[in-house]
Amino acid sequence: MKNSIRFPALALAASLLIMPSAHAATSPSSPVSELDTGLLAAMKSAAAGQDFQARYKTLAPIVESAYDFPEVTKNSVGFLWSTLPPDQQNELIELLEQFTISSYVSQFNGYNGQKLSILPDEKPLGDKKIIETKLASSDGSGVVIDYVVSNTENGWKINDVLLNGTISQVAVHASDFASKVKSGDASQLIAALKSKIKTLQGG
Repeated sequence: MKNSIRFPALALAASLLIMPSAHAATSPSSPVSELDTGLLAAMKSAAAGQDFQARYKTLAPIVESAYDFPEVTKNSVGFLWSTLPPDQQNELIELLEQFTISSYVSQFNGYNGQKLSILPDEKPLGDKKIIETKLASSDGSGVVIDYVVSNTENGWKINDVLLNGTISQVAVHASDFASKVKSGDASQLIAALKSKIKTLQGG
């Protein structure tokens, strides 16, 4: 298990109570808590010999439930998002989901007594919040992963991860994606994401 978590970015999809003209009744830490539970289970499954695809299948609904992928994808593409045809927008959302899940499965690939826990203090970030998770090894060392969550009509969802506590994963994506998107066309980015997913899943 590597201590350097690049992407990142949830336990079994919880049922969400949707109320008219109100946000779903979840807490800010709910998606992160669910993700932590799912990742820990994936690590233990990897240690028990479960293959990549089996772990992917188990983790997929958890990650999809925790993240606001339409918002993450739109912000990762940037200002050219609105120029893309709907079919490319939808394909990019699906591919970023697959890339994120594949990244988690690839990185959280073993278990040696690690623990995942949410640190107690939620940090405000405008109308959003930062939820800190610590991945601690059995020797007490560890890495802190900061998740940015916002309250949507479907409850609190993750829409960014802060690398080393400060670097926005969405901003990193935006920089990486910029050269692969033209006004009205994201075919290069689509091909690049497919290639990255294939590489991760092949590993």
